[in-house]
Amino acid sequence: MDTLSYKTLSANKSTVDKQWLLVDAEGQTLGRLASKVAKILRGKYKTNFTPHVDCGDNVIVINAEKIDMTGNKWDEKEYQRYTGYPGGQRSASAKDVLAKHPERIIESSVKGMLPKNKLGADLFRNLKVYAGAEHGQEAQKPKAINLNDYK
Repeated sequence: MDTLSYKTLSANKSTVDKQWLLVDAEGQTLGRLASKVAKILRGKYKTNFTPHVDCGDNVIVINAEKIDMTGNKWDEKEYQRYTGYPGGQRSASAKDVLAKHPERIIESSVKGMLPKNKLGADLFRNLKVYAGAEHGQEAQKPKAINLNDYK
């Protein structure tokens, strides 16, 4: 019986089509932006999504200093880091982190939404975050996208 037969396509390194996408973070809410960027990095918006393969796109986020948070998160949300020395745990509010390193806010929220394994580390390398409107990836000709078009 030779009827229709469907084959499951599994993407691999050679069949993946990676693009460079440009996202403007101005006026965006942090969590909503981070979840959509994480899905793009993972490749979940693509039809040939394969869970164990890096099939997502490279994402450039600009204007990280113009990100928005709801409620009292600017004062109450704390970011922790460790210097590597005994007693070296430091914490800073979101307002302090925004003043010194605004790109770290978006990086940490996106990193928390990626898998906690080697694949997640590889996917995180596909994210570039810049505080201002200038970025260093003009040679890749990134395509500007509107995150409001994604669910």
